[in-house]
Amino acid sequence: MSDQPGDIQLQAMPPRAPLQMQPQDLSNAPKRRPAPAARRSLWWRLAVFGPALIGTALLIHGLYGWLAGSGMTGLEWALLTMIGATFVWVTLSVSTVGVAVAGLLAREDARERPLQDITGIDVAMLVPIYNEVPWDVFGNAAAMLEDLAQRKGPHRYTLFVLSDTQNAAIAAQEWQAFRQLQQAAPKSIRVFYRRRTANIDKKVGNLVDWISGWGAEYEGMVVLDADSLMTGRAIERLATELSGDPDAGLIQTFPMLIGAETLFARLQQFSNIAYGWLLAEGLALWARSEGNYWGHNAIIRTRAFAQNAGLPHLTARGRDDLILSHDFVEAGLLRRAGWRVRFLPRVSGSYEETPATLIDYVLRDRRWCRGNLQHLRLLGTAGFHPVSRFHLFHGAAAYLLSPAWFMLLIFWTLLGKDADTNVVRYFNETNPLFPDWPPAMSHIDSAAFLIIMYAMLLTPKIAGAGIIAVTPAATRVFGGHLAFLSAFLVEVALSIAYAPILMIQQTKAVLRAIFTRSEPWSPQSRDARHYPVMTLLRFHWVETLVGVLLLSGLIAGLVSLWLIPIVFSLVMSVPLSALSAFNVMRRTPEGLRMDSPHTLREPGIVIRARAERADYKGRLLASQDIPAE
Repeated sequence: MSDQPGDIQLQAMPPRAPLQMQPQDLSNAPKRRPAPAARRSLWWRLAVFGPALIGTALLIHGLYGWLAGSGMTGLEWALLTMIGATFVWVTLSVSTVGVAVAGLLAREDARERPLQDITGIDVAMLVPIYNEVPWDVFGNAAAMLEDLAQRKGPHRYTLFVLSDTQNAAIAAQEWQAFRQLQQAAPKSIRVFYRRRTANIDKKVGNLVDWISGWGAEYEGMVVLDADSLMTGRAIERLATELSGDPDAGLIQTFPMLIGAETLFARLQQFSNIAYGWLLAEGLALWARSEGNYWGHNAIIRTRAFAQNAGLPHLTARGRDDLILSHDFVEAGLLRRAGWRVRFLPRVSGSYEETPATLIDYVLRDRRWCRGNLQHLRLLGTAGFHPVSRFHLFHGAAAYLLSPAWFMLLIFWTLLGKDADTNVVRYFNETNPLFPDWPPAMSHIDSAAFLIIMYAMLLTPKIAGAGIIAVTPAATRVFGGHLAFLSAFLVEVALSIAYAPILMIQQTKAVLRAIFTRSEPWSPQSRDARHYPVMTLLRFHWVETLVGVLLLSGLIAGLVSLWLIPIVFSLVMSVPLSALSAFNVMRRTPEGLRMDSPHTLREPGIVIRARAERADYKGRLLASQDIPAE
């Protein structure tokens, strides 16, 4: 294990309290705890999946009737399959929003209870880090501890910074920052630090090392990322909910995005706050006790996790692979053992940061893609609940959709703008063994198809925006009707512009995951930086080439004019990527900044964390013994 002599370089830890954690057998389900009540989950799931499947079936039936006039070929079946595979996931999002809008919302949120009714528990706050910026990590931690101490709640907290940092200079800064935090931390909260010199099994191994060495002392563990920030109230509510629900193995919050200053980060932040809550409400409603885990900003019952969520390595064809997107799998393992996995989107005060630029987002997405596609190998795990299997499959499908959309784009291009420019029809005519396929798609048909697909993709956004627009209190926190409308229109326009670029980048990520063994890993870049033009060209040459080819088809009159929005995005991929790093806070009029409640009135914990970060940074860089990097 990673705690063998020589593996730990720096540590200031309490006495050991070992808790055994064994890898689970994925081919044999363990004995299950008595299952909690279903709580009418079936009806909510029918309300989500029923309309989505029926809508997709009707679309496929209509398209089949359109294509089958002269007999179905293999190419036609492939096209029909791809349309169905892409459309069903879009309709699932729409039906999830529909369920939420209809008022079928989850009611098991963590609620305040009188102090005398709460049993205090010991909670470990775990911050796994790997070559992160020390002042950001410890500044966030200082803000959380101070806010938590002011709550004076019944629970007892201990903070552990669990470092896997490999850079010696950064490790030295971490140690100095830890000593500073240890001295300044509230007396009611203990602070510890441990660094492994060997990054065995990455984050999974880091957490297993802590559980195996010190986990027995703590009823619950709040797992945080390096950029996580939670209010004391949010942490207290999670601890109280875990204490009051003996069947809960994991309780996940809905982290809101903060700290966005660049165009791309602000785009994600506005979308997260304005529309994300609606999808979260719908997910919480139908997932119920079979929720999911996103790897951070959640509380976990320590013994349940140790007994049931240890991850084995995957072996196949002589390969030994670490399970990468471990969080989804850990949630499934807890549920198969009979523990509830809950999602409480209304626990406010849970925050995280987001990549600042398009390139930084794509680099993170590549790692996620590899891990999520790995889930396909885990769908047959014995004892998984069907909803847990769906979460795994949905994670993989989210990335597989991009190659499907790309193939549809190719088909649409080959169809041309009329019968005379239909490339597929042209080749069929040269081969009498094939029927005349497909039916000519008119301009009206192309427009209708494009409008339907964009309408379905934008429905969650429109629904969320509509609810805000008709709610005066909600509109006020966005700066008023005009400010919200302008932000909504800018966000939609930018989302449409970046979508084709992300489609091709995710298609590349899928191919990399299939044909390469590993993905280079580095800490997520959260600071805005402008990439050189040559870097942008090397990164986006595929999109640019595809865009130029489509533009040539448009100019030659061979490609439908309805592809202009997609052609524009691909041809302009390099300028759009450069634009993603533009600092909207400093150089953009208010109406175009995509302001949201967290940018107009920053939460107090965010302001406090920024001040703490600046203080830690100043002290670390002022030290003569610590190199500034």
